[in-house]
Amino acid sequence: MKKRSLSCAMASALLLANVAAAQQYPMLDAVANRIVQKYQQSSCEQLWQERADKKGRPKPEGEQMAVQAMHNDPQMRAVFIDRVAAPIANKMFECGMIP
Repeated sequence: MKKRSLSCAMASALLLANVAAAQQYPMLDAVANRIVQKYQQSSCEQLWQERADKKGRPKPEGEQMAVQAMHNDPQMRAVFIDRVAAPIANKMFECGMIP
């Protein structure tokens, strides 16, 4: 019983931390949602083609600004990576883009 209560408390704390982080970075939340949705809805062929098309091209200015903001704010970067890492990694694994 004690273990179950501890597990529930930990889960609640993690949920509250995620909600607080989303409220702290609303723009990041929207971008992360869009990226996750893109990976979930794209076929492997689309992702491979996009990867090939982007080689050697500079990133769009907005993307460069977002990356720079995450370089400057480790907490923002952690929130973003926590949101997008698992869905992106799972899709890339399914598509053979990572071992």
